[in-house]
Amino acid sequence: MKIIFMGTPQFAVPILEKINKKHDIILVVTQPDNLNRKKIIFSPVKQFAINNNLQVFQPQNINIENEILFKESADLIVTAAYGQFIGHKILNFPKYGCINVHGSILPKYRGGAPIQRSIINGDKKSGITILYMDKKMDAGDIITQREIEINDLDTQDSLFNKLSILGSELILDVISNIEHGNIIRVKQDESKVSFAYNLTSKDLIIDFNRSALDIYNQIRGLNSNPGAYFVHKGKIYKIYASKLSDLKHNRKSGTILNADKNNLIIACDNGSSISILEIQPESKRKMNIKSFLNGNGRNFFIKNEIIGE
Repeated sequence: MKIIFMGTPQFAVPILEKINKKHDIILVVTQPDNLNRKKIIFSPVKQFAINNNLQVFQPQNINIENEILFKESADLIVTAAYGQFIGHKILNFPKYGCINVHGSILPKYRGGAPIQRSIINGDKKSGITILYMDKKMDAGDIITQREIEINDLDTQDSLFNKLSILGSELILDVISNIEHGNIIRVKQDESKVSFAYNLTSKDLIIDFNRSALDIYNQIRGLNSNPGAYFVHKGKIYKIYASKLSDLKHNRKSGTILNADKNNLIIACDNGSSISILEIQPESKRKMNIKSFLNGNGRNFFIKNEIIGE
């Protein structure tokens, strides 16, 4: 089958790789390159395409700059975390339509950040849905779904990886069933729809007035990019790993309960507390908490002070 693939991050690469082994990838569409400190950064999907001699197309807006797309004779478009909304003209172009590999069990978590928000919200399960695309985001008919468990140590990165592999395991059977007319389309239950909107700057701020468990889940859900953070003494501190502390208290939320050479424990809501394990001070490298507290960190975090004051 002749396939146009649309995707951008690492999540999409195993799916593209699996399709490329079986089908004819006639075009790979990915987001434009990033410029980071005067260095051009290719998306993981673009890098895979270059390494495998696949034609690459990088429009700023796929619904406007699409002449190359329509020059190809595509049987199917497969998308996986592409990052742009696709209009009806493109959706109606391929012989068999367009399908999407989505990182949730739809209709739960339509939108751009389902994997992050499933961890942030403390969910115990996630999964992959492969569905037909239509004019509303993630609202098309379901082709297949498979669940996996989210364990307490999963981060955004680990869950992305697990779901990416799961998507790659499902995709070839789906394409084969589409080609042979063996698909049973399942309408989504609109009464059960929820949304996982793209992350905003507000989602990244650690609020110690919340429970330690909520903060722990937030940190996991934002690790490794973009990272949760708090501000203390005018400096930003990103936190990439933590654990729930057994230390109980009756102190104001945000109080530093312990700041010795091994531990930084901060009071949270309702007597709970959280222990910081990995920290990145503003303009510094990421480091474990022991290295930080045995360095300059001991001068910035002092027992009984309150974070942000």
